[in-house]
Amino acid sequence: MKELFLIIGAPGSGKTTDASIIAQDDEQITHYSTGDLLREEVAKQTELGKLIDSFISKGNLVPLEVVVNTILSALKAAPTPIILIDGYPRSIEQMQAFETELEKHKEVKLKGVIEIAVSEAVAKERVLGRARGADDDENVFNNRMKVYIEPLKEIQDFYKAKNLHFVINGERSIEEIVADIKKLIQEKKGK
Repeated sequence: MKELFLIIGAPGSGKTTDASIIAQDDEQITHYSTGDLLREEVAKQTELGKLIDSFISKGNLVPLEVVVNTILSALKAAPTPIILIDGYPRSIEQMQAFETELEKHKEVKLKGVIEIAVSEAVAKERVLGRARGADDDENVFNNRMKVYIEPLKEIQDFYKAKNLHFVINGERSIEEIVADIKKLIQEKKGK
């Protein structure tokens, strides 16, 4: 049985960095970023990659079936019993489709949805400060933030009702945030 933790947060919340550190520190944990899984496909320049790129380059969501299938194949291939996926779900439809697929695949159990909470001002400062590429300009950031915030309450409420939603303050040091996430994973795994 694979145990899954989803990590959500605004652009610039640090969710990918936090999850990467946790996986590096624990050989029982594999980390996948949905963004990285999709970008790997784009880098291969396959037809699917070109399709994904046409959405990502504008800050829009990649179609549901593409994302769900990409994630499920990564989950099944994961070499460890615990898996962290950051940046998912990003919409009500993604959440519902993923929930439906998880119910069919009993070998994977969702143990928690961890929200790394940061204010929009902090998120904007971090994203525009790192300016890695075309997806980090202000207009794209504003679109990404809007895309993140619109479904957030419904996603929170859905997972709260299942006792799977947990919030971590993302406006502290990386060490403090990582320590809190590790503690939460230890508390929830194997139950």
